[in-house]
Order: sequence, then structure tokens, then C-alpha cells
Amino acid sequence: MILPDYWLTRPSIDFGDEARRDFDALLKTTLSDRGRPAIDYTLPWPKWQFLCHIADHHDIALHGSGDPHIDLFEPRKADDLNEFGNQKAVYAAADGLWAMFFAIVDRERVMSISNACVRVADEVGAIHGPYYVFSVSQSALAGRPWRTGWVYLLPRRPFTTQPPIPFGSYEVHIAQLASATPVECLARLMVTPEDFPFLMDIRGHEDQRLREYATALQTGAPWPD
Repeated sequence: MILPDYWLTRPSIDFGDEARRDFDALLKTTLSDRGRPAIDYTLPWPKWQFLCHIADHHDIALHGSGDPHIDLFEPRKADDLNEFGNQKAVYAAADGLWAMFFAIVDRERVMSISNACVRVADEVGAIHGPYYVFSVSQSALAGRPWRTGWVYLLPRRPFTTQPPIPFGSYEVHIAQLASATPVECLARLMVTPEDFPFLMDIRGHEDQRLREYATALQTGAPWPD
């Protein structure tokens, strides 16, 4: 593949028909409650599998946060190198694990984060992935800057998907969604760092180095050595 070898692949999600039925039933029960409920998750399968299933197979977008009291998501101006990610918008993920990362990282304890979730279409149109990379400030990594957080379930309808990016003969599909209009929360699920299967795979980066790369991309300055 075209990605560096430090990109992660989703753990096996072949959990069988019983799990799929239970995930679908839990989602149906949750959505029938109009009170924006906190999901009482008692299923025997990991929470990340439930979140990945509903993102992959239902019209659900996901947003990770440390704030447990969001009923309405309002568009906010982002600061991103990519045009799609630099809009005034509500942002969400089309992938359960990516949303979990934003829920369990304590943003007040890290200077910066670097992360992505992509699928790759090859020359014949076959889709590979998803693939992930997760990184936080190296200076904060040893202190384990994690928290209990929340993954919000949002209706997929208001969102548009980031257009694929050509890369040679491949296309890179990023699981980022954006809505220019406010989006009401449907429900929320509490997650802990221990729920995140890639916790020990989160990398560390130098904040100054990341800023240098960002400057080069934005201004055309020489690429850092």
C-alpha cells in the first residue's frame, strides 16, 4: 500500500450475526427515546465495535468530546491545512474509532494532535482499510493525557463527506464529515481510555516539528529536514 508502515489497521470486527442484531437493537431502542439519552451499554462486545458498526451500516455520524452536556452542535471555524477541514462547520467522523480518539484525549493537556482515518481505493476501485494514525505532543505522552469522554451520535443527513484526494493511481477517502448547519444530538455513549483499542499505539510528535510542516504546506516554505 501507499501508506507508511506506522499506520494502523482496524482490529478484526467479525463478531457474527448475534452481535450485529444486538447492535441494531440497541441503536433502535436508543433512537426511539427522544430525550437525547446516555446509552446504557451492557452488551458483551467492546464499545468500539458497536460504534464502528453503526457508523459503517447506519445513517449515523459520530463526534467525540470530553463534554457530556452537548444537545446542539453549532458550526465553528476550524483551523486545518485542508480546505474541507478549514470551514465553519460542525465536524464529525464516519468511523467509530476516529471519534473515540477525540473523546479520550484530554486536549487541555496536549499542545497539539495529529490524526487521520482513511480508506484507500486502488487502481481497480477496490477499497482497502480503514487505516488510522493517532499522535499527541511527545512532551505530554508520558503523562498519559487521557480522560473519560463521550461519543455523540448525530444524524448523518446534514453532513457532507470530504471529497477523495487523488494520490497517483490511488484515491484516498478521509472519514471526515462536515455540516454547515447546526446538528442536534441523538444520543451519547460514555467511553474510557481502556475502551480505545489503540491506546498503546498513540504516537508522540514534536510540536515545533509539526508547526514547521504546517508552515511549509501553507506557505510553500522549504520542507523541513
